[in-house]
Amino acid sequence: MATLPDIGFATDIVITAQPSKTWIIDRDAMQVSRMDSGLESVRQAVEIALNVERYKWTIYDANFGSELDGLAGEDEAYIIAELPRMVEDALSPDSRVIAVDNYVFTRLDSTSMRVTFTVHTVYGDIQEGVEV
Repeated sequence: MATLPDIGFATDIVITAQPSKTWIIDRDAMQVSRMDSGLESVRQAVEIALNVERYKWTIYDANFGSELDGLAGEDEAYIIAELPRMVEDALSPDSRVIAVDNYVFTRLDSTSMRVTFTVHTVYGDIQEGVEV
């Protein structure tokens, strides 16, 4: 005898991707300007994810943000080894991000470095960078 009733669940369920509409911030006008669901929305999400320190702000869950602040003051070889992993970890929760590659490390002075890279998304490629 079955313990649960057989209510005949449908097996022809179709899963569809939901739009990723978000408000786009116009930094020049210092206001929210419009909505977008394409490359510009992913660009903004990538920028925010890389600039928000993970675990610091309770408004974001533990899967959002980066841990790049931990690289400040570290040895150059350590930064070159760890930064790609940290960037990919920060962007991996976003299903619109396919891959990150083409890291270019540029020494700015004795204590800072600029790193640029390409973020491949379902909408196209984004050139992004961070400074550590």
